[in-house]
Amino acid sequence: MSIAPFNASTYLGDRNTANLVGLKSRLDTLTNQLSSGKVGTTYGSLGTGRTTSLSAHAALSALDGYDAVITNATTRVTLANASVTQINTLGDGMRRSLTASNSSTIANTPQVARNSLDAAVDALNVDLAGQYIFGGRATDSPPVASTDTILNGDVSKDLAGLKTLIAEQKNADLGLPAGSGRVSTSVTGSPPNTVTISEDGTGAAGTETRANFGFRLLSATSSNVTAISASKTTNATVPPVTFTLAKPPVEGDRLRIAINQPDGTQSFVDLTAKASASAGATDTMPVFATAAEAQSYLNTRFAAEPVASIQGPSNLGVQANFGSGTPASLTLGVTGTPVAGDTVTVSVAMRDGTTQTLTLTASANTDATSSTEFSLAGGPDAVAKSLSQAVTNALKGAASTSLAASSASRAAQDFFAGSQSTGLAPRRISTDGNGYAEAASTKTVIWYTGDDTASDPRATATAQIGANRVLNIGVQANEAPIRTVLAGLAMIAADAGTTAVSGTPEARRFSALADHANTLLVSNNTTGGVPGIASDLGLAASTLSDTKTENRTNRNALQGSLDGVENISAEDVTAQLLQLQTQLQASYQVTSMLSKLNLVNYLS
Repeated sequence: MSIAPFNASTYLGDRNTANLVGLKSRLDTLTNQLSSGKVGTTYGSLGTGRTTSLSAHAALSALDGYDAVITNATTRVTLANASVTQINTLGDGMRRSLTASNSSTIANTPQVARNSLDAAVDALNVDLAGQYIFGGRATDSPPVASTDTILNGDVSKDLAGLKTLIAEQKNADLGLPAGSGRVSTSVTGSPPNTVTISEDGTGAAGTETRANFGFRLLSATSSNVTAISASKTTNATVPPVTFTLAKPPVEGDRLRIAINQPDGTQSFVDLTAKASASAGATDTMPVFATAAEAQSYLNTRFAAEPVASIQGPSNLGVQANFGSGTPASLTLGVTGTPVAGDTVTVSVAMRDGTTQTLTLTASANTDATSSTEFSLAGGPDAVAKSLSQAVTNALKGAASTSLAASSASRAAQDFFAGSQSTGLAPRRISTDGNGYAEAASTKTVIWYTGDDTASDPRATATAQIGANRVLNIGVQANEAPIRTVLAGLAMIAADAGTTAVSGTPEARRFSALADHANTLLVSNNTTGGVPGIASDLGLAASTLSDTKTENRTNRNALQGSLDGVENISAEDVTAQLLQLQTQLQASYQVTSMLSKLNLVNYLS
């Protein structure tokens, strides 16, 4: 920095010039402020307000980003909610259609179900700007297969569809060729006056079969116990099931274990092998170095569970070992003289938790093919023989109607529980027909190809709507409530329908099928069903809306703070400008006068 030389003779002029330049600069500043409405064009011109300005601008920029996210998330949630609502509406509509079906409309019911399934698939394959929102984290392709592929399979890839699985399940449950639901009758005693009703199967194969297929024998009662006695049911014995593996599961391998429940249904326990598996986790298992360690873990974990089947990747060589149990049985003894009108009632259960009551009425004489009556002609041995045949006929009738419907329901639920994760494909009947195949099928359609690794579907998509606020907005087409509705629609769509007259076996079969489908479709209105998913999305939409409103309020407050620092008051600046102009004009005049001053003018 240099110091300018001081010249006393020019000091006053220099100072006056500097003052004029300062006033002119101030005039230009005020003029710019008045024209722009701003204090200045740089943060330096804000003085001490620069910190407030910087902070406010950063906060406003963040709010702009959050609002953009909220806008996109709102569109996504709105689309998802519309699709979920559509699924719920389709389920309700199909249920009403099944309830109202009669002999004139029943033939069209499968087509109605097919149309509803088409609409459901379309709703689940909705996309937003090319991203398929029902695929969880996998958004690059439609997550749900076409209705035709779901029902009929993919012939070009040799993949079986739902119709094939239903047919296999029916054959396994009915116990063809006998077709009596794997429960049989015989007449024993001396004289032969005792009817024994028993579940089928012997040895380990029989134990596995009884764990999965056919009727479960519950009880029998007699309206005239002095003539026909009904014993208590001797319950089946079920030895513990053990597992063997050829190789230990590695990181990411998945196993599916089916467990029989007290009501006769089956539930799945899906385990994923993880090195970081925590003790007590319900959906993971540790990674072991040897197959012996892995099977020891599984045997210990499921020692007290009534295991029905296990399934895993074929390379693991996983196998369930069933012991030799004994089947459930009961007896009906013709110990007196029954009269016309006496009844015998046999109760059986199916593997989906439903039950069937078979009532047989004594008649003076009846046809040997009757499934509702037994003949009183002849002595106790003849009555016992007729009763045995009538029970067999009733079992066959129930197997071809109610049990067949149960089979379709189970197959549909198994199909939609299938996953593209190796080991979790839909279950298929084993080659020997005694149970389910342990090696996961590679010849079955996988209806859902989206992400299925998340424990919480909502967490598969998130929206950062605030500095410390992340909202979960994900959805998956394979969520349990949606799968249940799809299973209800598909099991009807897969049926050929019927034009049979009401009261015929075929009409009763379709009626039973409709009842089982209704059970699945009704469940979509229970707590946690499809409306539960819609509720989650509704809450997310509400949160997005509230947050946007909150952001608007915050933006107004920040903008007000910013205006106070960056913006000028036009009135104040105008007043200052007028005052400065007057001052500058006076300075110019004085300067002009001084510039003309000389000795002559001064003396005059």
